[in-house]
Amino acid sequence: MNIKKFLFRAGVIGLALLTAPACENSDFLEVKPQGVINANNYFATSDHAIWATNAVYNQLRSWNLTSFPWLSMTDMVSDDATKGSFPADAQKLTTFDDFTFDSRFPEEIQLTWQGHYQGVFRANIAIEGIPKVPVMEESLRQRLLGESKFLRAHFYFNLARWFGDVPLILVPLTQNEFYTQSRTPVAQVYAQIIKDLTDAIPALPEKSMYDPADLGRVTKGAARGLLAKVYLTTKDYPNAEKYALEVINSKEYALLADYAKIFLPEGENSSESVWEVQATALEDSYGGATPWNMVQGVRGTPNLGWGFNLPSDDLVKSYERGDPRRDATILEVGEALPDGSDLVQDNKEMEGERYNQKAWTPSHALLQDNGPSNLRMLRYADVLLLAAEALNENGKAQDALTYLNQVRKRARGTRNVLPDITITNKDQLREAIWRERRSELAMEQHRWFDLLRTGRAAATMKALGKNFVVGKHELFPIPQTEIALSGGNLIQNPGY
Repeated sequence: MNIKKFLFRAGVIGLALLTAPACENSDFLEVKPQGVINANNYFATSDHAIWATNAVYNQLRSWNLTSFPWLSMTDMVSDDATKGSFPADAQKLTTFDDFTFDSRFPEEIQLTWQGHYQGVFRANIAIEGIPKVPVMEESLRQRLLGESKFLRAHFYFNLARWFGDVPLILVPLTQNEFYTQSRTPVAQVYAQIIKDLTDAIPALPEKSMYDPADLGRVTKGAARGLLAKVYLTTKDYPNAEKYALEVINSKEYALLADYAKIFLPEGENSSESVWEVQATALEDSYGGATPWNMVQGVRGTPNLGWGFNLPSDDLVKSYERGDPRRDATILEVGEALPDGSDLVQDNKEMEGERYNQKAWTPSHALLQDNGPSNLRMLRYADVLLLAAEALNENGKAQDALTYLNQVRKRARGTRNVLPDITITNKDQLREAIWRERRSELAMEQHRWFDLLRTGRAAATMKALGKNFVVGKHELFPIPQTEIALSGGNLIQNPGY
């Protein structure tokens, strides 16, 4: 069975039996009703272990992890994008553009917290329950545990970057424990993220070792690549170099020849894919899809979506002269859709009308919200640039240039643009690598995290006239609902 359909259908079984009654549309601190089947009596067969793991994957496609909450706290808050649509539509999202959000408004911050802890909850059930399966192929048991630990690390990596100190919950909570959680120092959270990923690496197969039906599950390369990014974020440059180079030296990945094709259906799970969230437009259900395409689709004619998360003027101006990635990223009024089926017509209600071309998707089953496109979470180009950055910080400029220029060579194709970078001054090369990351990864929800980890968020936002407050806006507020439910155990971030 195709991995997209398999992860949906099998995941729904595990989700329905284990987690949906306990966490859907509720806070992680709320008391969970008792179900007939729970983690204590469920893990009897290897199928149960697979379904429980698939339920963790299923969370990656939820509204809270792919729509307004995700896009507003990655792209819209950065210099890459604006809210989009027309001014009065979802006006609450302008709070991310002008830094007027707080602990009570808008709800996207609460939904982000909720969605990621729902993922943690499901991962904890799988991690605790899979070892209890009495008869199971041991390699499968370890692989599923590795997948679940990778996904838990992913959820906590996002939470730590957004909120700093967060509750570190590693087991399914009992009813009496929901209201007792307090914030764990972020260094300890990162230590657990690193442990989960290092535990996962030996248990996970390389991408080439998966059966075709399982293509899309997390791999050894995905764990190494995410670990490289974690180490770069914590400024452990030797380990960032080590794990990025392990991905590169595995020979499992290669840059796709044509940058523009990465984001088309033919680019899904391609040679460049290190990790993608799988999605599909089923004929009889919306359950395999995400709203990611619809939320960012052309608003008006052709009617492909809601027109949010528009590339900013600053992003447009940031590209080097002739960079083909600009046209592959930004869909302008008057331009043909990637499949040539229509032209984007001017929508008079829109301000700064242009669209994220990477979110475009061709015709598919059912309506717009049945979005079938995979979310490219970690690409090989990203890993090459992680390696270049770490190598430069480690005093290996020539090696850094090798990987930086691989990315630029692919981007220029046959055009006489984007010449190789030759500078070896550490500070100048660092700036060149950061600029390359923006051009290469624009509108893929990496920019805000890059600005934070490199200490450039304040200067970048202030240069654009944003209301960024140093010492406050580097973190988002802990949702006030969570603080109230904890009885004050959760302490608010500074300034909110």
